[in-house]
Amino acid sequence: MEKFPADAEDGALAYYAHLEARLAGIRERLRRPLSLAEKILFAHWVDRGRLPVPGASTEAFHPDRVAMQDATAQMALLQFMSAGRAEVAVPTTVHCDHLIRARVGAREDLRIAEGTNEEVYAFLASVAAKYGIGFWQPGSGIIHQVVLEHYAFPGGLMIGTDSHTPNAGGLGMLAIGVGGADAVDVLVGMPWELQWPKRIGVRLVGRPSGWTSGKDVILRLAGLLTTSGGTGHIIEYFGPGTASLSATAKATITNMGAELGATTSVFPFDERMAAYLEKTGRARLAARARALAPHLTADAEVTAHPDEAFDRVVTIDLATLEPHVVGPHTPDLARPVSALADDVRAHGYPETLQAALIGSCTNSSYEDIGRAAHVARQARALGMKARIPFLVTPGSEQVRATIERDGLLADLEAIGATVLANACGPCIGQWQREDVAAGTPNSILTSYNRNFPRRNDGNPGTHAFIASPEVVTAYALTGSLSENPLAGIAVDGKIVSLAPPVADELPAAGFVAEAGGYTSPREDGAAVTVQIRADSERLSLLAPFPAPTLEDFQGLPILLKAAGKCTTDHISAAGPWLKYRGHLDRISDNLFMGATNAFADAPGTGFDVVTQEAGVPLARLARAYKARGLGWVAVGDVNYGEGSSREHAAMSPRYLGGRVILVRSFARIHETNLKKQGVLPLTFADPGDYDRLKRDDRVSLPDIRALAPGVPVPVVIRGADGGTWEMRAHHTLTAEQIHWFWAGSALNLMGARARP
Repeated sequence: MEKFPADAEDGALAYYAHLEARLAGIRERLRRPLSLAEKILFAHWVDRGRLPVPGASTEAFHPDRVAMQDATAQMALLQFMSAGRAEVAVPTTVHCDHLIRARVGAREDLRIAEGTNEEVYAFLASVAAKYGIGFWQPGSGIIHQVVLEHYAFPGGLMIGTDSHTPNAGGLGMLAIGVGGADAVDVLVGMPWELQWPKRIGVRLVGRPSGWTSGKDVILRLAGLLTTSGGTGHIIEYFGPGTASLSATAKATITNMGAELGATTSVFPFDERMAAYLEKTGRARLAARARALAPHLTADAEVTAHPDEAFDRVVTIDLATLEPHVVGPHTPDLARPVSALADDVRAHGYPETLQAALIGSCTNSSYEDIGRAAHVARQARALGMKARIPFLVTPGSEQVRATIERDGLLADLEAIGATVLANACGPCIGQWQREDVAAGTPNSILTSYNRNFPRRNDGNPGTHAFIASPEVVTAYALTGSLSENPLAGIAVDGKIVSLAPPVADELPAAGFVAEAGGYTSPREDGAAVTVQIRADSERLSLLAPFPAPTLEDFQGLPILLKAAGKCTTDHISAAGPWLKYRGHLDRISDNLFMGATNAFADAPGTGFDVVTQEAGVPLARLARAYKARGLGWVAVGDVNYGEGSSREHAAMSPRYLGGRVILVRSFARIHETNLKKQGVLPLTFADPGDYDRLKRDDRVSLPDIRALAPGVPVPVVIRGADGGTWEMRAHHTLTAEQIHWFWAGSALNLMGARARP
C-alpha cells in the first residue's frame, strides 16, 4: 500500500530497476529503433505471444498507478466496491477539485463547497481510507498539477479518470485518460486494454522568444491537426526545441493534446525535467532517470529519420512561432494574436471582453503565474488595472503558497485580480457567473484547455477564446478583442508598449512544501464503513444492467440525430450537474440536454414516435421509451463523444434504454466507455447513410446474434410508410468486448467470473 506521496518515489525507482531488462527482450524481437512511446508501452505490455499492430490490435497493459478526480471517482468507486476486493491493486489517489464552484473568491468558495458537497467528500474519504487510496482534500489542488508535483515520473504509465491526464507527459510519462470502468479494471488487478496507438511525431526546432510560450505550441498544433486529427495516435515530441521548454511548459502542451483527440502526448526526458523533479523533492528519482536517459528518450535513429518511425511528422519552429489565440467554440480555430482583431470583426464575434481568466490545470505553474505577474507589474507601473473581471486559479496549494510567498499573487491582485480556489472552477463550468444573462452573446478569454459552447459558464451565448496566461493578462488590460495589446496599449492618449514577459521556471527558494490537504489510507481498512446516506440524492449504489436479448434490437426509434459537434458535455452536461455524478438516476435527467437534434427545433429535445409529440426533452423521452419497454438508437456525426472522459455520457444512455450509438466516427475514450457499459457503438460503413435517416424511422439489427470481431453489422431501417432499406455498420469490438456486451456490461462479466 502506498500511504504517503513520498512513497511514490520508491515505486518509480523499483520500476526503473527492471526497465533495461524489460526493453532488452523486445529489442531482440523487433530488431529496429524504438520511439519513446513504444518503449513505455512495451515496458508495461502484457505479452500474449504476438506483436502488436498499431491502429488494429487491442493490447493489454499493467499501468503503474491510477488517479481519479472527485466527479468521476464517485461512479468509478461505486463500481469498484462491487468487485469485493479488500484494497486497490495499484497505487491510487483521489483528488477533490471538480466540485468547488467559483463565485466570490478562494476562501468563501471553498467554505461553501465543503458544506454543499459534505456527503460526497465523506463518501470519497471513507472509500479511500477503506481501500488503500490516497485522498487529496478539497482545496489541495487540481488533480493534474498535484500528480505532476508528486507522482509523475519519466517512463511511467498511468491512467486517470479525466481526459487531461496526459498533463503528466510533461515529465516524460505516458498518462492516458479513461472512463471509470477502465480504471476499475486496474484497481482490481486486471490488465487494462487499449488499441495499440499509431504515432504522430512533432519535431520542435528553435527557441521561443518574446511573448511566445509552450501554450502557443499546442494552440498552433490544434489548428494544424484539428480536434480529431490525433484520434488513435500518441503525439511524441522530439527535436532540439524540446530542451528549450520547461517541464511545466511541456505539461501544458501534453495536457491539451486531449483537444486533438490524441490517446496521449509525451516529451523525452531532459535536464528541465530533472530540475523539476529535484525542486519537488525527488532528487533520487532525477538521478536515476539521468542514468537511464537512453531508455527515457527515443532512439537516435528515430529522431534522425522520423518519417520512418512515425505515421505523420509535423515540424514547428519555435523561433518563428507567434503567440496564438484559439476559439470561439472549438480549440482548433487558431490564428496568431496579430490576426485576431480582424478575425473578430470579420465573423461578428462580440469584441468587448467580459472576463479574463488564467490558471487551471493547463497553465497554473510557477512559471506561468510568474510571466503573467511580470505583465501585471508593468501595468501597475504604468498606472493600469484590469478593465474587466480578472480571475486567477492556482493549480495547487503548493503553487499558491509559493507564488504568495514570492509576491506574484500580490502583483496580480494589484491590478484587480480575484484569486479563486485551487480547483477546476470555471474551466469545467463551475462558475456561478452573474454578470451576463443566459443566452446573451459575450466574449471571454481564458488560459484553459477547452471552449465548447456552455463549457465555462453554461451560457450558450458565451464566445470563449483561449491563449497563454500572459496574453490573457495583457488583454485584461484592454478589455477588448479588437485591439492587440502586444503591439501597444493606449494610456492617457499615448500608446505604451509592454515588454515581453520573463519569469523563473522554478522558484529560487524552492516550493513551499505543503503537506496539508492529504489524508493517507487506513492500515485497518476493514474497520472503515463507507458513508452513503439512505436518502441521498447525490449518491446511490449501482444495480447491474440487464443482459440484452435479440428482441432488444428490433424496431428501435431514433432518439436523436445529433447535428454537428456532440461532445460529452452535450451528452451529459457538467456545471450544476456535477453534484449528481454519484447518482445515476438523478444525473440521467440531463441526457443530451445540450445536443442539437436534426429532428427538433430546440437543443435537447426530440420527437416521440409513439405519441407524435414534438419538443419533448430528450431525457424525458428516453424515460418514456424505457417505461414502454422500448430501447432506442442515438445517431451522431464525426468525432462523437469528444471532450471529457466522463463515463456518465455512456452510463446515462445505457440506464435510460439506449441500445445502439450509430455515428460517422467516435472519440476514443467515449467509444470505450460505451463498450464497457454494454451499449453497442457502431459507425456507418457509408457515412452518407447518416443523411438518409428520418425522424420516424425504426432501426433493427436482425443478425445481432452473429456479432463477431471485424464483421460488419447489417442494419435494417423501416420508414413510417412501411418501406425498408438496409445499411451496413462497422464496429471495433474484440472477442472479450463482445462478452461484455452480452453480459450487459464489463462489470457484470467481471462479477460473474469472480463468483465460484
